[in-house]
Amino acid sequence: MVSGRQPHRLTVLAGPTAVGKGAVSTYLRDHHPEIWISVSATTRAARPGEVDGVHYWFVDDDRFDQLAESGDLLEWAVVHGGARYGTPRRPLEQALADGRAALLEIDLQGARQVRQAMPNAFFVFLKPPSWEELVRRLVGRGTESDAQRARRLQTAAAELAAEPEFDVSVVNTEVPVAAEELVRLIRQG
Repeated sequence: MVSGRQPHRLTVLAGPTAVGKGAVSTYLRDHHPEIWISVSATTRAARPGEVDGVHYWFVDDDRFDQLAESGDLLEWAVVHGGARYGTPRRPLEQALADGRAALLEIDLQGARQVRQAMPNAFFVFLKPPSWEELVRRLVGRGTESDAQRARRLQTAAAELAAEPEFDVSVVNTEVPVAAEELVRLIRQG
């Protein structure tokens, strides 16, 4: 806590594809274990180095359908024209009930759904230092085909336009700097 105020209990981190949301979340997971970080469910295949239950819950379409239909997802969306992603509701509710600061790292569609469900959450937009840097990061990952990259860049342009919907923006020039700024914002309440 800072200045006697309560920290933001639920913070939603969103931004365009390839901006580094996952890298910022990983940094927080490694350096700030006091902040609970949601693990999203997804129907996409794991990328090299990703671990089920740590980076994402990798589920098939049938299991995702079950989670969505039963109300076990706070939000969910089809992202980049293919895979579905969603936030499991129960772990988040438990973290908040335990009084922990919680972070959801999600896409813009999900952030909009959370705003409807939990309007008192704190919404942080993670943005790149420039469009050119965003393109460089996406191409540099080497995890998408040319067609997937083109679709992601088109999506990113639309996502960047949503910045005014958020409470505050953080520029991701360097992951540790952006992550520590996010922690500062969470703690200031």
